[in-house]
Amino acid sequence: MPRIKATFNNPQGESLSGLLEIPEGVVRSYALFAHCFTCTKDYTATSHITRALAKQGIAVLRFDFTGLGNSDGDFSNTNFSSNIQDLICAAEFLETHYAAPTLLIGHSLGGAAVLAVAQHLSAVKAVATIGAPATAGHVQKLLGSSRGAIRDKNNTCVELAGRKFTIKRQLIDDLERYNSLDHIKALKKALIIFHSPIDSIVSIDEAARIYTAARHPKSFVSLDNADHLLSRREDAEYVANVLSAWAGRYLDIPAVGEGEQLRTPPVVKAGSVVVREQNKLFTREVFTENHQFLSDEPVAMGGNDRGVNPYELLLAALGCCTSMTLRRYANHKKIQLQDIEVELMHDRVHADDCGSCEEQDQLIDKITRSITLTGDLDEKQRARLIEIAKLCPVHKTLVNQIQIETRESR
Repeated sequence: MPRIKATFNNPQGESLSGLLEIPEGVVRSYALFAHCFTCTKDYTATSHITRALAKQGIAVLRFDFTGLGNSDGDFSNTNFSSNIQDLICAAEFLETHYAAPTLLIGHSLGGAAVLAVAQHLSAVKAVATIGAPATAGHVQKLLGSSRGAIRDKNNTCVELAGRKFTIKRQLIDDLERYNSLDHIKALKKALIIFHSPIDSIVSIDEAARIYTAARHPKSFVSLDNADHLLSRREDAEYVANVLSAWAGRYLDIPAVGEGEQLRTPPVVKAGSVVVREQNKLFTREVFTENHQFLSDEPVAMGGNDRGVNPYELLLAALGCCTSMTLRRYANHKKIQLQDIEVELMHDRVHADDCGSCEEQDQLIDKITRSITLTGDLDEKQRARLIEIAKLCPVHKTLVNQIQIETRESR
């Protein structure tokens, strides 16, 4: 399956690492996967389930919570509340660059997390839990006799699943805050619960608590002989197949040929950009070698406002290039430049407003670039940096004579 690296920040500004599994064909919907306690996005069950869902046409973002896997941050400073915030940031990333997730999937403690966060994500229509406890407080049982030491010492080293983690008292206190079933009763989303009757980590009684608290529509699927971590590929694929069929009943999944369609990202050569229609209005998918985002027009112009418009993209290109060029120069010259902010505006003005323009009887394009430089800089350094801004490659391209060759590609 095609796979795209995803990087976004948590509320503390720390970088979180994810992978977006993309179907080979039409993307029917987008989903967000929350992994188990102390696991990562690359854990066997997580990767198997997300890849199997991609085969069913559902694109899934899996990511490492703060302090785990390839994500930044200190795990000892995280808690259940921070996991919820991470999920919200992941959902915002999907909505900004692709489409808002309509399906949440959570494994083990990740299941408790998606149950808690679902009410904060209006686009979500369905939730799936796999081997999940009804409340976050259940995790305290995994800490066993270490709970006393954590409370007494405020932090201690605990071995979980063969790995050692530093656990602070704030985690215990936070887990106790999420020991109610009220959020499940108020879920108002379609819910499916997967659980194995022989799960030795999270008892199937927890599945019963979730099911009893939730309101319809709700479903339960037994995983028979599967272990808690779904270590066998066939168990993970079974979950994905059942989940995909179930989700189609509750998600607005367009059939082929109907409405908007998101397709598999094309193979893009280095240095090239591919733009494809997402709908028959103005929403467009923009692809580079390693990235994808949307461009659109505002609603007032007949678009859906799902992305920046073409002129905003043009200004962004100049602004980014300007900032990067200034930073590279400042670092090379060891200038104490703390921050750079570039604000740009595009307008069309009469040529007679421009004394240097040869033709005075037509409209010309004008870009106003305002640069804010923060740092311990003298006037000479500031003046030099403004001059350097004009040397950025995109600036040179825009003021140069540009030849655009247009041909039909078959």
